[in-house]
Amino acid sequence: MLETSLKKIATIVGGSGGGRPDMAQAGGTNINKLDEALQKAEEIIKATP
Repeated sequence: MLETSLKKIATIVGGSGGGRPDMAQAGGTNINKLDEALQKAEEIIKATP
């Protein structure tokens, strides 16, 4: 689940991500969309039980 969520966030900034179920990392090139990516991360975290 973590890896899937991170990939969704990374695509916003033109990047990609990957990892394991308990750890993931990502990167991207479009820093102009960083605020949007952080907002999406917050939405995903709040929706996670």
